[in-house]
Amino acid sequence: MIQKVNKTEYPELISVWESSVKATHDFLKPEDFIFYKELIPNFFDNVSLHCIKNDQQQIIGFIGTHDGNLEMLFVTADQIGKGIGKKLLLYAIEELKVTKVDVNKENLTASAFYKHFGFEIKSISDVDGCGKPYPILHLELIK
Repeated sequence: MIQKVNKTEYPELISVWESSVKATHDFLKPEDFIFYKELIPNFFDNVSLHCIKNDQQQIIGFIGTHDGNLEMLFVTADQIGKGIGKKLLLYAIEELKVTKVDVNKENLTASAFYKHFGFEIKSISDVDGCGKPYPILHLELIK
């Protein structure tokens, strides 16, 4: 069941983010990983956060959305490939009316995931939103 995230759960979101990024963003320099880990909590209050929990009530995946954009989707490393990301993405599309997402160009698995659900490349940026040299694919849902 997908539910809203409570502010008291923000530290748990960081753990999910860290697990997910370590498993999927092997192109990140270690110093950039630390940079983003410190930065990500600043975004939580600016997005609508929803999550999926396991039987022990631990968050195993979450999304952050804002204005029709999927700003973040992260799943713990041990849950990648088990349908959690799919559930979160479909919820974002169907219930939260998401039509756009940005993804690291070097994260081939993520870009293939979004393309599988009907997202197409609309543009590409040479650097990410922080000006770091990680190209970003700007994807839009084509219906």
